[in-house]
Amino acid sequence: MGDVLVEEQSQGVVDEAPPAPRPSPYDDPKARSFAYVVAAGLIGYLVLQLLWPAPVGVLLQGVVIGGLTALIAFGVALIYRSNRIINFAQGDLGGAPAALGVLLIIGPGLPYLVALPIALLAGLVLGALVELLFIRRFSKAPRLLLTVVTIGVSTILAGLTVALPQLIGLEQLGSSFPAPFGFTFRFGETLFSGNEIIAMVTVPIVIAALAGFFRFTSIGIAVRASAESSDRAALLGVPVKRIQTIVWMIASLLATTAIFMRAGILGLPIGSVLGPTILIRALAAAVVGRMERLPTIFAASIVLGIVEASILFSTGTSLIVDAILFVVVLVTLLFQRRGKVSRADDDQTSSWQAAREVKPIPREMVRLPEVRWGLRGLQALGLLIAVLLPAVLSIGQVNLAAVVIMIAIVGTSLVILTGWAGQVSLGQIGFFGIGAAAAGAITQRWGWDLSLALVGAGIAGAVSAMVIGLPALRIKGLFLAVITLSFALAVSSYALNPDYVSWLPTGRVTRPPLFGRIAIESEARFYYLCLASLLLAIVVLRGLRNSRTGRALIGVRENQRAAQSYGVNATAAKLTAFASSGFIAAFAGGLFVHHQQGLGISAYSVGASRDLFVLVVIGGLGSVAGPILGAIVIQGTAYFSSVFPEVVRPYLTFITSGVGLVIVLLLLPGGLSQILYGLRDNALRRIADRRGMLVPSLNADKRSVATAADPLGADPPAHADHAPDVSDELADALVVTASGVGEATPPTTDPSLLLAPESGRRRAPLVAPGRKS
Repeated sequence: MGDVLVEEQSQGVVDEAPPAPRPSPYDDPKARSFAYVVAAGLIGYLVLQLLWPAPVGVLLQGVVIGGLTALIAFGVALIYRSNRIINFAQGDLGGAPAALGVLLIIGPGLPYLVALPIALLAGLVLGALVELLFIRRFSKAPRLLLTVVTIGVSTILAGLTVALPQLIGLEQLGSSFPAPFGFTFRFGETLFSGNEIIAMVTVPIVIAALAGFFRFTSIGIAVRASAESSDRAALLGVPVKRIQTIVWMIASLLATTAIFMRAGILGLPIGSVLGPTILIRALAAAVVGRMERLPTIFAASIVLGIVEASILFSTGTSLIVDAILFVVVLVTLLFQRRGKVSRADDDQTSSWQAAREVKPIPREMVRLPEVRWGLRGLQALGLLIAVLLPAVLSIGQVNLAAVVIMIAIVGTSLVILTGWAGQVSLGQIGFFGIGAAAAGAITQRWGWDLSLALVGAGIAGAVSAMVIGLPALRIKGLFLAVITLSFALAVSSYALNPDYVSWLPTGRVTRPPLFGRIAIESEARFYYLCLASLLLAIVVLRGLRNSRTGRALIGVRENQRAAQSYGVNATAAKLTAFASSGFIAAFAGGLFVHHQQGLGISAYSVGASRDLFVLVVIGGLGSVAGPILGAIVIQGTAYFSSVFPEVVRPYLTFITSGVGLVIVLLLLPGGLSQILYGLRDNALRRIADRRGMLVPSLNADKRSVATAADPLGADPPAHADHAPDVSDELADALVVTASGVGEATPPTTDPSLLLAPESGRRRAPLVAPGRKS
């Protein structure tokens, strides 16, 4: 047998196994990814040289600046993963300590190696103080409220940065300082100074130290665990609160390092760190990296730095970078996979309790004479005061009063988008500016009627808002705040710049007659036009809220999956919210350009967009009255401070400052309108007590307080008083969606009634007027 086998092998009957194929480098995922990165880099370099050619030395400068921006972006990502918020004070966390270090070098003349450690230590202390004094006090608050708090903190820190020179005793401040050594080198035609060399060395060291800290230290591992799930980490014994303080200290240290190094190269942006120079670049890079992947964030920061340096060298201005930032963020969010983007937001399925609407007047009390006529009397009184204002104010004050009304109109657009739909928008001023440009061009270049110009402005705003809202169909959480902020920056610096857009209105924009008949040249007449527009916006918002679309918006905000299970089209609801919000904001912009009789740019800045959002949150996002109240209190006090006595004026400025914002949100999470509706509910309780009525929705809060004070002696709640364990707004949305009826229905505790379709008739109230349950 063996001889036969040997003979067959010798004759080639039995073949040997073929040799294994050599592994191809393309089969290795890491090698393939590296090849993709190299190819993308080469293509990007060729495109950049074709559009904005620049020498290699300039591109290396962009790499240095991009690396410093990456440190700030790392801080944004760390705080987002720790607290699930976007920290708009990240730049100012490093701005104040960096300014201290620079001032110590310029003023007393401390050595570089002494001032830098002092600045870093101040950054660590400042990060801990901000977390302990502000962030921790709002730890149980919704993420939207905490995000607004960071805006207030940024205002406080910016004011501290501006005041530092006077505290140190410097009358004049230079923004640059010499390097600790005189060594320089030239790369091509570009000279690199000592400060740039220090930044080149510092950025890799900081990144390596950060990676080692998170990978090999117990505190770093605890930070990672807390970022993934704070509740699970707490169950495992991780001190989550202490870990969050450490995260804020690290973020502040990163920002201090970046801005101090940047100050040696480009100068110190005192008082403007929140602006487009630093923070928005860092936010864009963090969004590209999904707030999770630090290598991707670093690469995005480097690319943006190279692009900005190349454009600045080729054109002499970096304004076009603002438009590129917006496009980058928009495309990134559109093409990111849904699962990975929403992973960071799994614990924040419904985080909009701060935007919860105020409860309407109970149905059993709406038809009571004292309630009905009391409401009509208050509304008539408010309207009468608004109508008589031009008779008691000067012409200049009437002009300012019209501006307050237009700001209130823009604020009502945020009620739809953020209050009802739960989409955070920091770019409403962008829609406002687009409406102003469109309306001004229609009346100035085409000579159309003002009414058509206002409608055209609204359509332009609605279309642009729907484009901005496309990422909202794929993502959730606070990512949309970044794209809307970059949109506002792109509009103010690029879209409204006549150097780039030729059809913008130029010179004086006249006020044509309304409908070809009604003259509005005087300030009083234009004031009344603005007042009528505000009343029209209120009517539209109330109609939208009482419609099926409005209840669908609330349902999608509270629980999108539950709303979709009852046939709610979440896509249509979100796009409707964006279109309606953009239309109203742009409509107000059309009024504004004719009120100012010119376009301008300063009124549509990023700072104005941020201030508008803060104004609406202070007023209250949950009701139409909130932005009106916020505009009157915040903007009105700023415009009419001279009307108040001199003793009161400093306190008015305090209210509108960052400290006042934080205090208002701490005491009144629902905004100033919380006081207004609290007084209303107290009056309704007195009416109900006088009539002997038992109204569950009015007494629920009082019963819960009594139960908490005396849990053993409290009576068990009756069936009619038992509040359902589901959001009132979501219940309305689900019931109306299932039934197809356009009228609101009260919440019910019977699941069969909640889920079953209705016959189309309004249900009877739980408690009839004048009777006890």
